[in-house]
Formats: sequence, C-alpha cells, structure tokens
Amino acid sequence: MSERKLRVAVVFGGRSSEHAISCVSAGSVLTHLDRTRFEVFPVGISAEGAWMLGTSDPAELMIRGRALPAVNATAATVALPGEVLSGVDVVFPLLHGAFGEDGTIQGLLELADLPYVGSGVLASAAGMDKQFARMLMRAAGLPVTDTVVLRGDDATLTAAQRERLGLPVFVKPARAGSSMGITKVVDWSELPAAIATARALDPKVLIEAAVIGREVECGVLEFPDGRVEASLPAEIRVVARDSERWYDFAAKYLDDACEFDIPAKLDDDLTTELRAMAVAAFRSLDCQGLARVDFFVGPDGALTVNEINTMPGFTPISMYPRMWAVTGVDYPTLLSILIDTAVARGTGLR
Repeated sequence: MSERKLRVAVVFGGRSSEHAISCVSAGSVLTHLDRTRFEVFPVGISAEGAWMLGTSDPAELMIRGRALPAVNATAATVALPGEVLSGVDVVFPLLHGAFGEDGTIQGLLELADLPYVGSGVLASAAGMDKQFARMLMRAAGLPVTDTVVLRGDDATLTAAQRERLGLPVFVKPARAGSSMGITKVVDWSELPAAIATARALDPKVLIEAAVIGREVECGVLEFPDGRVEASLPAEIRVVARDSERWYDFAAKYLDDACEFDIPAKLDDDLTTELRAMAVAAFRSLDCQGLARVDFFVGPDGALTVNEINTMPGFTPISMYPRMWAVTGVDYPTLLSILIDTAVARGTGLR
C-alpha cells in the first residue's frame, strides 16, 4: 500500500500591506510543490481577515497578485481558522508583514499543535521589528546600521540625532517589508513628510543612517537534521539613470531598474565571511527553517547587516529561491526541505 501523502496547507494573503506580494509568493509555491509527496490545500486570508479554503489558481495568483475577496462562494469556503486547517499535517505560512510574519500566526499554530514552516513566535516577532532585530544582532556582536527609533509622541529627530546620523537617511516603518513606506531623505526639510509616510503603516518609525556599499543578500536554510547552512550570496545593483534611485518597492516589483549577480562577484574569503555572518544573524534571533539576511559590503570589504527577513518572498523573481538554486538546491527540493524540517521540529519548546 502506498504511503499517505503529507497534507500541506499553504496560507497566503493576509491583512498586511504586503497582501498582494504574499499572493504572488503562494502562486509560485503552489506551482512548485511536489504533488507526488504532498496533498496541498490553498488557504487564503482576505485583507479583512476572512479565512478561506479554496481552489486558487496558482497562475492567477502569480500574474495578478490580486487581493482576495472577503467572500467568494464560487471559489472558496469561508470558515474559522480551526475549521480551515482541520486535518492538515503541516502549514506553510506564506504571509508577509504584520498579522502573519510577525509571530501572530505562529502563535496560533503553536496553540493548535500544528507544525509549520519557518521561525517560531519570538524570532518571527523580533525579525519583523527592525528595532529589536538590530538589538539582538548587536548583542551577538554583529555590525548593524546606526538607527534612531521614533515612537509615541516623538515627532522628529533632535539636533544631536541629526548630527549623528548625517544625510542621507532612510525613514522606515519599523514593522513592514517589501520596502513599503520607506523614503530616502537627502535634505532635512523632507523629514516630516517621510515620517508621515512611514507612520501611515506603523506608528513606530525607524530612521537609519545610509551606508555606502554594495547591497548583497544571503539565504539561510535549516535542514531536517538540524544543520543550518547559508547559500551563495547575490548582489542587487540599481541601474536606473536617477542617481538618487535605490532598491525601493517599484525597483523590486514594478520597474526594470535593477540587475542581479547570482552569485555575487565577491572574492572567496569575503564570500565565506558573509555566509558565516548570515548564519550568525540567523542564530542571534533564534530563527528556524529559513531566513534571508541583507548586507551592505563597504568599499573596504567591511560587512554591515542591514535586515533579516524570516519569511522572504517566494515569487518567481525572489532572491531567496534563486540564491539556493545557484547553490545547488532547486525550487521543488527547497520547498520539500522546508516542509520536512517543519515536521521534524514539531511544535512546542525547542
């Protein structure tokens, strides 16, 4: 008698500003999952928070990245999370941003005793919050960018803080991804509008000193036996004519403004150092499963950790699966490793 297929729920959409990106990631994952091993259940969460067990078309999700409707009787059954996830063996939570990547769905799945791909509650919450991710990495001795956090009644930077950070600075929502809500400020007169833009997504705002250097990323992967390895790194180069252009949302997803070197053209020693630092960043937050670590590489080869992403994008152009592909792990194998690792780890304290 043939072995029963593992029942995998792929959860996507969600209430964050990255809803559409999550849908595109899900379309790509649903296309590449090994159907000889896995019985797959697409589970959509609308922007309003409704859970739906549906028959979502992966091609439509990838092409349109459209927002899921609150109710779509022809394509989905709206139900409570417990009903939607009943009977599955493992969950692949492809939620980006708040109300998903930030430890919220991880806590729900822990309570339900359902294994899931990716980091636990603490690492997910810390990784989502740029302030606390930097605090943990700095405590582990890793070089991170210089930042100031504005929260509550903090309206702007003090004169001393402006002097310390210098110009330009990047103003960011502390708990958002995909470069949403980020503004590059090259004159202090632009700061109030940049803070308002960030606060439209998050009341806590992070202002970061610009770092001169190349933008390089590295993927980290945990295997079912507990090994943690880093991929070959990739470099992102913005090639737009505008000298002030940077790797913003439009450059990532809309414009033909970037070129990628996969793997990055770094010397062997620097590549080895960067891969080791990526694993160290992963461990500093107590991550599990996977993460993408973003670096700046200075003109002298000095490394600075910019951010860590505990559920990186899985769209067809996303760097995480592409880096692992050049490292020797193709997309279907990568997904299988992530699911097998989640099952081997289980839930609870670890």
